[in-house]
Amino acid sequence: MKTETTLQGLHAALGAARAARKSIGFVPTMGNLHDGHLRLVQEARNRCDIVVVSIFVNPTQFGQGEDFEHYPRTLEADSKLLFDADCDILFAPSVQQMYGDGAQQTTVQVDSIAADLCGRSRAGHFTGVATVVTKLFNIVQPNVAFFGEKDYQQLAVIRHLTRDLCFPIDIIGVPTVRAVDGLALSSRNGYLSVEQRDAATTIYQTLQTVATQLKQGALDYAALCAQAAAQLTGAGFMVDYVEIRTPLLGLPDAQSTEWVILIAAKLGKTRLIDNLSVSLD
Repeated sequence: MKTETTLQGLHAALGAARAARKSIGFVPTMGNLHDGHLRLVQEARNRCDIVVVSIFVNPTQFGQGEDFEHYPRTLEADSKLLFDADCDILFAPSVQQMYGDGAQQTTVQVDSIAADLCGRSRAGHFTGVATVVTKLFNIVQPNVAFFGEKDYQQLAVIRHLTRDLCFPIDIIGVPTVRAVDGLALSSRNGYLSVEQRDAATTIYQTLQTVATQLKQGALDYAALCAQAAAQLTGAGFMVDYVEIRTPLLGLPDAQSTEWVILIAAKLGKTRLIDNLSVSLD
């Protein structure tokens, strides 16, 4: 595995692959890797000739008071995991490499879909995500890029920008990887105390409860969301939202037969998100 920290180094490392017309799979991450990330790498390995993984803690997607300064940076351990996962190139640029010495004057904003859900409480977050992903797509120029479905809204934003900006990249969503008790794997799970970690399983339990109700024909979406929020509040969460949407994140109606249930809630200072897709078919 090669490790590159500069744009020039990455371009040189990928030059031979491009000349040989090898397919390039790309997995963008912020590091502190876990089995969910490694599933993305495995999918890239299965589908592509060359696998590139980026590790970059992107400052522009963190809001005021969020955890950018304290976000775990574990490059040495991450590098070993990627080596063992048969990654070909690790791209680990600095902030200066990605954004230069001056302020970033060009941003990418995905309207409407990015202003909803997490966008309501994290102003500017998805602009930061869309901008850095656009930059990484331009730098790596992959054929295929892999993202986890745990970040459902983020995946939708990336699909939109890829289509709207005419990137010749296939976007592959990979199912959420969960612990045995159902908790979605996340780098932020490491912030939880032992007691909070036990309570965090309530998110998945709540998703399953709502999914069962939908399959049984309960279509009072507002009531279902209110009951779910109460369940989370009772377990100690501060609920940001519980929403039931269509797979494209629109509002469902009485004729809907496919839904995605989305939850964002804080446990102490740790913000957790999760979702579950439901279908009557």
